[in-house]
Amino acid sequence: MADDALLLGHRNSEWTGHGPNLEQDIAISNIALDQIGQARNFYQYAALQFNENRNAYAPLLQSPAFRQVSGSIDEDNLAYLRNANEFKNHLLVELNRGDWAFTIVRQFFISAYQQLLYTDLQKGTNKQLAAIAEKSLKELSYHVRWSGEWVIRLGDGTEESNRRIINAVDQLWPYTGELFLPADFQQMAAEQGILTDPASYRQNWLEKIQEAFAQAGLPIPSNNWWQKGGKQGIHTEHLGYLLAEMQYLQRSYPGSVW
Repeated sequence: MADDALLLGHRNSEWTGHGPNLEQDIAISNIALDQIGQARNFYQYAALQFNENRNAYAPLLQSPAFRQVSGSIDEDNLAYLRNANEFKNHLLVELNRGDWAFTIVRQFFISAYQQLLYTDLQKGTNKQLAAIAEKSLKELSYHVRWSGEWVIRLGDGTEESNRRIINAVDQLWPYTGELFLPADFQQMAAEQGILTDPASYRQNWLEKIQEAFAQAGLPIPSNNWWQKGGKQGIHTEHLGYLLAEMQYLQRSYPGSVW
């Protein structure tokens, strides 16, 4: 969850200063900040769990990136010192920024999913994750509304905007199936009552997408062939380039802080 939020926040931050107008430039930048804030909350909790249970998480220390860390692991170590194969994000969030339609469709797809996921976490047995989810849901309600309104605006707009958003949907749809294919760690969390099987979100997610697409005059793609592997550490080439930029300072000057 932290990896998803961090990488998508970074992708959206690439629009800062490049949005279609000032209002939307500020909106996408604020959404990026929301996502990076969510990532920090999850990373801080993950680091706390690691430091309190180092033996259980010993394999993490085998990463070459962590050998330079002395003492406790913190949120910056998890964000800036792991290699691409150690990230467990969905492939959807690591893809290049694309045009405005691409950004909007991706945001709508992932925000609708996160809204269901965090609502589920809020009811789970892990109180800290439930608290993070509760705070994040206040932000996600805006993300879903904002991106959904833009889907309708572009789909029901000009011939050019309609062409661009259909193209974006066609490119991104094959990556949405991975959202509902549970990884081993998600199955373990389900067994512990932290969340339910992510496959159970699919119908509600699809209904949310169909509602917006119907107003936008957009068809739901019939393609059911899914790209997958991100949650197992198998990524596209885009993640390597993204991490090279995002992690440069920390890897060049270990221990640097703002």
